Amino acid sequence: MRFDPDAAAFEGGGLRLAGLQPLLDGAPAPVVEVSRTAGAVEWRLGGELAGARMRLQVRAADGLDLALTLEGLAPDRAVDSLGLRFAEVHGLARYLRNGYQSWDGSYLTAPGDPPPDDNPGRSPRLGFAFTALLPQTGDGAVVLGFLRHDRFQSRFRFDDDPSAFSLDVETLWDRTAHDGTLAAEPLRLFDSAGVEAGARAWARDVAAAAPTPPRVPARRITGWCSWYNLYAAIDEASIREHLAAAADFRRRHEVPLDVFLVDDGFTPEMGDWLEVKPQFPRGMAPLVADIAGAGFTPGLWIAPFMVGNRSRLFAEHPDWVVRERATGEPLAHMKFYGEFRWHKRSEEYYPLDITHPDAEAYIRRVFRTWRAWGVGYFKTDFMLFGAEYGPDRAVWHTPGLSRIAIWRRMAQLVREEIGEALWLGCGCPLWASVGLVDAMRIGRDVGIGWTGDHSAESLLRDQVTRNHGSGVLWQADPDCILLRQRFHELTDAQVRSLALFAGLAGGVLMTSDKLDELPPERAALFAALLREPALACDFPALEGHAADGVIVQQARRPNGSTVTNLFNTRAQPNTKDGVRLGPYESRLLLAPGDPLEAVQPPD
Repeated sequence: MRFDPDAAAFEGGGLRLAGLQPLLDGAPAPVVEVSRTAGAVEWRLGGELAGARMRLQVRAADGLDLALTLEGLAPDRAVDSLGLRFAEVHGLARYLRNGYQSWDGSYLTAPGDPPPDDNPGRSPRLGFAFTALLPQTGDGAVVLGFLRHDRFQSRFRFDDDPSAFSLDVETLWDRTAHDGTLAAEPLRLFDSAGVEAGARAWARDVAAAAPTPPRVPARRITGWCSWYNLYAAIDEASIREHLAAAADFRRRHEVPLDVFLVDDGFTPEMGDWLEVKPQFPRGMAPLVADIAGAGFTPGLWIAPFMVGNRSRLFAEHPDWVVRERATGEPLAHMKFYGEFRWHKRSEEYYPLDITHPDAEAYIRRVFRTWRAWGVGYFKTDFMLFGAEYGPDRAVWHTPGLSRIAIWRRMAQLVREEIGEALWLGCGCPLWASVGLVDAMRIGRDVGIGWTGDHSAESLLRDQVTRNHGSGVLWQADPDCILLRQRFHELTDAQVRSLALFAGLAGGVLMTSDKLDELPPERAALFAALLREPALACDFPALEGHAADGVIVQQARRPNGSTVTNLFNTRAQPNTKDGVRLGPYESRLLLAPGDPLEAVQPPD
């Protein structure tokens, strides 16, 4: 990319980003004078901002580094956000809309395309952290991304009018205190050979800029999880049955199967993490010991930011939850007023106010207690509760903190209390967690069908566009693979292809199915995938698979050997690179003698 200071424009990769405007609190700041130098643009502001100025410094690095500052502001002037608008984006064909947390989706879209669903949190007009811009002519992509994510949340707003596309990039300052000088989070702008290569380069830049180095386990995390088979209908007897089946499977197949995770369902209400349902009469500590005694790393599920309105915690400590600024009432992030009541009695769920010293002490005690029981794998869910609200909406016990500073308080105390135990973030901010979590869910919950909200389609869409962080920022979790014969709506080809896709992604590999009930061919497939080490996975044809329906997945082993998976995601036969593919079929391109030959279907 090249910066033209006279035109205040960036050019390269078949794109031109022009019409630079400074933004304050989401709107163009009043500008009375503009000055330009070889590497900077400065705007002198007027109106109620008279005497202040915003400055964009552009420096050549691995691409271009953009530093935006605001100076001369009255210290008592609260700021919600500051940023830049590229009012004129020319030559754009498509762009990557990237979500912020595990479940809000990432996908390539074109200006004017309809949203994938009616959830405003997954709108193509809103993105976070970084984007990739694809030109109308030529190959490659231009990547624009923020480098730091541990202090503030940074977002993109896309005005996706096909005839006048514009792009806003903003750091959410969240009314934190300042001395009259503020700085947006640093941005990097660069050309890349493609979306996957550019996204991975950006992830490496984020890793280098993080104040705490990423935690990426050398070995892939493998195991069993209770949720996607038993769901909330768990008791001690059923857990022990599945534990015996998992131990027998590991012994018979001689495979690494390390984690045994008891997911949600053992506590009476969200927030009451040291209480258990009657279905666990001995409590959880003896069960954790049983799991460890069977040779597994014991895992437990928790949603540390969640407090149910029917919980003992809320009844005894109503001041420990976040409040609505407008009403002073508890801020209900989730509501269940109708027939469906999840599997608890609570009608509302509130964020725990981690800035309250007593609430912090309580949640520390929970993690410290679980670690003392011997829990070695923590799955923390619904972590987005702590990062969704700024001071315009929420009142916290300790004012003046950004939403990410608040979220990091929880995340840092979790790591402090669990020590070197493994930690999977789910429903979790993807980028603020770097250096704290070991693994990260990067998509929605796995479903039992091919289409719909919780489905294979949504899972695949998110996995391919977020894979770049795996092995760089954390180990990616594509969610559990489904292997059972019954109680789902997937064909044999779909089950096999989804299992291969998750296994070759190279990160977390788990299932929830009872391992002594698997059909022999699916047991053999799971065992073969468990024997694979942590893999480096790429999707070199990411830009094109939506057009032809074939995902090209390349997995590289530590010994240098490569497996290529051609995955036809359509209900009709297909062809890719001369290879014929049946409906929903995956074909592996393997070297002779590759261990995965045993699970390759006949021609």
